[in-house]
Amino acid sequence: MNNTPIDATIIKEKIKESGLKSVGSASIREIKRLVDEIENATGEKFIRMEMGVPGIPPAQIGVEAQIKALKNGIAGKYPDIQGLPELKNEFARFVKLFMDVDVQPKACIPTVGSMQGSFAAFLCMSRTNKNQDSTLFIDPGFPVHKMQHRALNLRYESFDVYNYRGEKLREKLESYFSTRRFHSVLYSNPNNPSWICFTDEELKIIAELSNKYNVAILEDLAYFGMDFRKDYSHPGEPPYQPTVARYSDNYILFVSSSKIFSYAGERIGMMAISDKLFNIELPDLLRFYKTDRLGYSLVFETIYPLSSGTSHSAQYALAAILKAANNGEFNFVDYVKDYGVKAHEMKEIFTDNGFSIVYDTDIDQPIADGFYFTFSYPGMEAEQLLNELVYYGISAISLLITGSDRTEGIRACTSLVSHEQFPDLRKRLKQFNKDHS
Repeated sequence: MNNTPIDATIIKEKIKESGLKSVGSASIREIKRLVDEIENATGEKFIRMEMGVPGIPPAQIGVEAQIKALKNGIAGKYPDIQGLPELKNEFARFVKLFMDVDVQPKACIPTVGSMQGSFAAFLCMSRTNKNQDSTLFIDPGFPVHKMQHRALNLRYESFDVYNYRGEKLREKLESYFSTRRFHSVLYSNPNNPSWICFTDEELKIIAELSNKYNVAILEDLAYFGMDFRKDYSHPGEPPYQPTVARYSDNYILFVSSSKIFSYAGERIGMMAISDKLFNIELPDLLRFYKTDRLGYSLVFETIYPLSSGTSHSAQYALAAILKAANNGEFNFVDYVKDYGVKAHEMKEIFTDNGFSIVYDTDIDQPIADGFYFTFSYPGMEAEQLLNELVYYGISAISLLITGSDRTEGIRACTSLVSHEQFPDLRKRLKQFNKDHS
């Protein structure tokens, strides 16, 4: 460790000060804090791949609309808990134009990021049936969703989907759903962290079994349209963003503005609830709420006490962005395509220097290039690999905290790595490979 790119003495000192037992087992935010302190102490810039944050400026259409709303005094008015009417209408249009799915504007609800939307959905869905007490996670997945369950003291189970693709998914899901204990199933598509993308066949399987066993489908579309192998950017024209909502009326969709519109700082996302779920009457809800209607309980008795609404000015911003996308004036897919360009080159740099891609295929085709990719190094488990990489000025997170079975795997995010850093990345990985091969 004496000749590593980053001063090993300072790194050891900062790890000791952090109180972390191991860098490799730390959470995303813990790694971020540690790397911030190392960079400040050494003056050396890391290849930062731990945080899934946008690396592109926010959509200017939204910024201008939000500034206009603020200047018009909107900051002095409470937002309606149901959301700005213009935003609800434009989001319903967006779902139709880019997903080919009909959803009523009344069932389109702004939330404080998709994080609040999922938190509220988990809480409310856990109260829909006294005999259904668990959420099923199709993993790998976003670690904070499980953190939310722990905070709410809710039960969940999970499985790594990589070995259950295609028709194999049917038997695996049925083994869980047939117990009749699950009220909801959640997955992301494209997937964080593996970047696998479900096929229409797999989405039909999820829909069929969810309908059969009365399990609500919670579909996380944080990376909407970002499977760049197909062009989902043209409103009202196929291909459309894949979604289970075309095969089931038993869904809640979560669409974040953080990645696809680079509007992460204003904490605004959208929830779309199917007509069936929005209007369904479930007597067991009366154990906790004053109504048995799911949509009302979710909006007025779950989301409302969590935040009393979503940032008023940010709703104007998102409404303007969605309107421009719906009208074909803003190609939000082209806006973020550089993530895929970077992923392609970064994966080559890793594999050229002895590393392997962990989640490498979507059944029978290579994984897409996008916001995330996964890697490993021969003979090293994830915890050891992360512990070593930090001395080479490279940060990422372990797949172990995402529900993955791949104990050797690391998740890399492309967003904060600039093209100008690629020579540095290549140099550091070359040295790492030389020191460890």
